[in-house]
Amino acid sequence: MTTTSPDSKIPKPGTSDPKIIDGRAIAKTLTARVAEGVRAFHAETGATPGLAVVLVGNDPASEVYVRNKALQTHRAGMRSFMHMLPETTGEAELLDLVARLNADPAIHGILVQLPLPKQIDPVRVTNAIAPEKDVDGLGEVNAGRLALGIPGIVPCTPLGCLLLLRSVHADMRGKHAVVIGASNLVGKPMGQLLLAENCTVSIAHIDTRDPKGLAREGDILVVATGRRALVQGDWIRPGATIIDVGITRVPAADGKTRLAGDVDFDAAYPIAGHITPVPGGVGPMTIACLLHNTLHAAQLGAGLDRSGLLDDLRSESAS
Repeated sequence: MTTTSPDSKIPKPGTSDPKIIDGRAIAKTLTARVAEGVRAFHAETGATPGLAVVLVGNDPASEVYVRNKALQTHRAGMRSFMHMLPETTGEAELLDLVARLNADPAIHGILVQLPLPKQIDPVRVTNAIAPEKDVDGLGEVNAGRLALGIPGIVPCTPLGCLLLLRSVHADMRGKHAVVIGASNLVGKPMGQLLLAENCTVSIAHIDTRDPKGLAREGDILVVATGRRALVQGDWIRPGATIIDVGITRVPAADGKTRLAGDVDFDAAYPIAGHITPVPGGVGPMTIACLLHNTLHAAQLGAGLDRSGLLDDLRSESAS
């Protein structure tokens, strides 16, 4: 098994290599559009979209991730409300906080960072968030809307993956899209989004008999398993587009750590038609889509149904 090394000669984001899907660049474009929308929203309503992020516990990686979300929220011109709760927080206390945030008119979006400590039921907490403020799109109402093809708030990471795919495919109709991983967070909603693009969709999970063989049939391959370098070169159909959602922190040659994905980048790169790197692929898009969802929630709350940002990006990609 090969793995991407720090001194790999394969191009990374920011290069002109057409194979690399540069998530940072696409996220920057979306975030700039969101900032324009925030200014227009404020001019029209006098209000500023507000995002509340709740973190329970003191996991260092989650703390860094949540603070980055707050920084990006401010940069987009929104208000950020951080709630850092101790590891010992009980479920009733967290539900009480969610209820207060639901009732607060200054809050347009609520995100409770997962995973939660074992004493808290994440499904109950997620479903306690008002659907119109569920900017992570994981509650049963928004999940149901997605499954039925009804407009709602779409989960941030699958939405980001879709925009990355749209950046290289103006039309995905008829393509065979294989999703590896069937989680509620990524795999299942990703499958629904790809169906809405009129792809033929297969989803591989832990009991799939031949995931490698299935993956090799895919024109599009979305991998979200949390297993580092699971997908090797012999899993990939030549010319396929690969979206790597995985992120694992691993030791680096300098004694520090680096991030690695679910796809062996060095093995996949020569075979793929397009591929996202880790880092610099899906990660930036998740945060940009969170900002988009918060603005969209604020617009809907004010009776302004303006979801054209994503359509604008689709048009630009197709041109």
